[in-house]
Amino acid sequence: MSPKRSRVREQRKKEAQAVEQPHPEQELSPAQRYAHHQRTRAYPHLSHFATTLDFPLDEFQHQACEHLEKGDGVLVAAPTGAGKTIVGEFAVHLALQQHRKAFYTTPIKALSNQKFHDLQRVHGPHNVGLLTGDATINGEAPIVVMTTEVLRNMIYAQSTTLDNVGYVIMDEVHYLADRFRGAVWEEVIIHLDRSVQLVSLSATVSNAEEFGDWLAAVRGSTAVIVSERRPVPLWQHVITQGRSDSPGGLIDLYAHTVDPTDPGPTPPINPDLLNTMRRGRDSGPRQPRRGRPQHSGRRGPPRFAVINELAEADLLPAIYFIFSRAGCNAAVEQCLATGITLTTETQARQIRIIVESRVASVPPEDLSVLGFHGWLDGLTRGIAAHHAGMLPLFKEVVEELFSRGLIKVVFATETLALGINMPARTVVLEKLVKWNGTAHVDMTPGEYTQLTGRAGRRGIDVEGHAVVVDHVGLDPMALVRLASRRTYPLRSSFSPTYNMAVNLVDRFGFAQAREILETSFAQFQADRGVVDLARQAQGNSEALTGYEQAMHCDRGDFHEYMLLRERLTQRERQVSQQASTAARNDAIRALSALRVGDIAEIPSGRSTGYVLVLDRGKDTGFEGRRPFVLTEGGKTRVLTAADVPHGLTHVGSMRLDPRLNTRRPSDRRAATQQFRDVLRHGDMTPAPTREYGGRKRRSDAGGDRLIASLRQELRDHPCHACPDRDDHARWGERWLTLRREHEGLLARIDRKTGSIAKVFDKICRVLDQYGYVERNGDHYVVTEQGRTLQRIYAENDLLIAECLTHGVWKGLDAAQLAGAVSAAVYQARGEEHAEPSIPGGPTGKLGGSIEKMAAMWGTLTELEDSLGLEETGDLDAGLVWAIHAWTRGRSLDAVLDQSELTAGDFVRWAKQILDALDHIAHVAPDEAVAQTARQAIDSIRRGVVDYSSV
Repeated sequence: MSPKRSRVREQRKKEAQAVEQPHPEQELSPAQRYAHHQRTRAYPHLSHFATTLDFPLDEFQHQACEHLEKGDGVLVAAPTGAGKTIVGEFAVHLALQQHRKAFYTTPIKALSNQKFHDLQRVHGPHNVGLLTGDATINGEAPIVVMTTEVLRNMIYAQSTTLDNVGYVIMDEVHYLADRFRGAVWEEVIIHLDRSVQLVSLSATVSNAEEFGDWLAAVRGSTAVIVSERRPVPLWQHVITQGRSDSPGGLIDLYAHTVDPTDPGPTPPINPDLLNTMRRGRDSGPRQPRRGRPQHSGRRGPPRFAVINELAEADLLPAIYFIFSRAGCNAAVEQCLATGITLTTETQARQIRIIVESRVASVPPEDLSVLGFHGWLDGLTRGIAAHHAGMLPLFKEVVEELFSRGLIKVVFATETLALGINMPARTVVLEKLVKWNGTAHVDMTPGEYTQLTGRAGRRGIDVEGHAVVVDHVGLDPMALVRLASRRTYPLRSSFSPTYNMAVNLVDRFGFAQAREILETSFAQFQADRGVVDLARQAQGNSEALTGYEQAMHCDRGDFHEYMLLRERLTQRERQVSQQASTAARNDAIRALSALRVGDIAEIPSGRSTGYVLVLDRGKDTGFEGRRPFVLTEGGKTRVLTAADVPHGLTHVGSMRLDPRLNTRRPSDRRAATQQFRDVLRHGDMTPAPTREYGGRKRRSDAGGDRLIASLRQELRDHPCHACPDRDDHARWGERWLTLRREHEGLLARIDRKTGSIAKVFDKICRVLDQYGYVERNGDHYVVTEQGRTLQRIYAENDLLIAECLTHGVWKGLDAAQLAGAVSAAVYQARGEEHAEPSIPGGPTGKLGGSIEKMAAMWGTLTELEDSLGLEETGDLDAGLVWAIHAWTRGRSLDAVLDQSELTAGDFVRWAKQILDALDHIAHVAPDEAVAQTARQAIDSIRRGVVDYSSV
């Protein structure tokens, strides 16, 4: 440790001790004592609340609580671990003092469960309730913890539980930026009665004042309290691999002159780190450039070495973020294989007692399937994983053990960063690139801040530590920019849904519903953006006038000449695109011509090599068939036209075992080996070697009549012969470019102005066409059919309502209904997955229902596409077999063996299917379907699905 850093650490210790020890009143000056008494008299509830705490309130907490006691709403934006929840807890205290209710809302069930237990410990079980969809406990208590979706549903249902609510605490309110579920936050904020005081708790965002302005506009008086000070300073490091000429290890990111609590926007980087990384790069293998920054051959230390380094530096407990479930599991195995033990014998015994009591209700045969004994071995040695693929019960145990200080290292995905109270001394990031669901992308400053904010436990640590593991492609300057930028802007993701539309129209009428939507934060931000765009448009208009004067030609109208040139360019581009479309159609025909067992060679593109056709795939119509294939590498994937841009060659066929089940890893390995043997020995059924599609077409611009006509018209124009034509044309090109930009800018202004209401109008047109609302003059009214949709809160709400309206699920038994509903709820992770298996086959009852659902989905998405609406989510039959088998009573072992799902994924999706079935049980117009839904709920809610505690 450097001398500078030692001095800083000692100073931090003194400051921390001073903060944690409140000054006795007799040590205050007379003026300070007077101010203290005045504050106590002005805010008696806060003064009483403060006496219940074992630490003094920070100034930002004082300010927020004082505004609450005055009757204002508050927005508190502060770093992770700064103590924002104290403000929410004071709101609960006020509610109890005033004999009113307080609702504490969170974005996820796990955080609701944790807050429920926290509040129970303070206020007693009789005063605290829980509503999460999964659980209903003491729902009419004066303090109720719930997910934000539950509160939204209560508001639309006009539940009597809302009576006498005085305070609503919205924890992690910055979650309204989430593109999938963020709209719920805005719905609640807009619709809550104005008499309710709103307590919004957010991470530190750069536009807190803008968000606060919106809250004030829709809720009334709202105080914005911002604190950018971390109560525990955060040191930034990189950990590198040691070598013979360089010790490596933990190296500070910033130069020793930098104060870690206030590094500034561009702090100088530590020269020792640059030298170490440069030596590592120079000694590593050289790699060719491929258009992106060259990655060095430098490699960081293995995971177990990182843990050893942290243990020796007394920097445990740690959360080690790895953006991969498989990576988290592998990290635990790697550490255990090296013999690492981070616990004492006493701690190991405590861990075993806690774990065995928590899993006592789980049958031994299920524990075996879940890998319980290996998991327990890791726990007793102080090491665990935490990710969405784990059984919820196992995740809860890990959280409990970590919060008790018994687990020393948790390898986690980023889901752990949201709210769950698992503070650590150190946070480790293995890489600064993550998978966002569609591509690998660089981490944003906001994500970096959220993850590293876990480091440093208030009242325990005098400093926290963020450690990035050296890895291929790590740019230290990019890391400095990430680490020194503490805030990020909050952007609304709000957009109306079908369910939201029928609820708004029914409750407020069409005209008022439009007005309400225009009060959303999304529209608030759009309107503010229009001001800047309008200013830019005015500048463009002035510049266009200048360009027009500069390109003036005395031979003729040069505007006309430039527009003619533009028409010619556009037509040439159109002809080229037509050639590309023809090539794509060839590729679609190529894929549709393949049969099961065919072996094809793809000469170029992202799927280059040989593939074996396992299933022809369904005919999607416009897109043709999408065959399900096996690659030489043993991967399965669905081929699309984009995978065969230059066609493919049919080289032969081979016989497939009719019992082949590519969901089963052993079957897939056997098929891959057989495929490789056939390719190696040429032992296949010969086929006439022929090309399928993908003919390389070139645009024949010279043979296009319109192009020829435009070229002649251009030559005949009087400006064409002007001696200054090229000079005029240079100004004309600028005029054309700016004109296109200006037209696009005007279109953006038009889209932003009333943009949310315009989406709402389109949604109402869809609902009108489907009979959920009907037009009455210039307005819409909700039909009886629409009342079914009002109580369906799901991603594919309209599709589920359509299935109920048209009796698609009539006659199905409980297992079949669960399977059919899963197709509307489930979304597979990633792109590669096996072709789904439908119990009873495609022509059976279940298969027929899913086929009807697919037809409905196709019709609906065509209408949405024609209106420019975001399409309803895809149907996915990947969970049908598993949920059908589980509902029929099959064992966990059998379900997981046949489905490639982890236990955690299966449980998570089963619970979402339970939510959808619960909606169906309450709103199905056919009582037989409602009864079947209730039977399915009872059958699914067993075993691992029912193990998770509240």
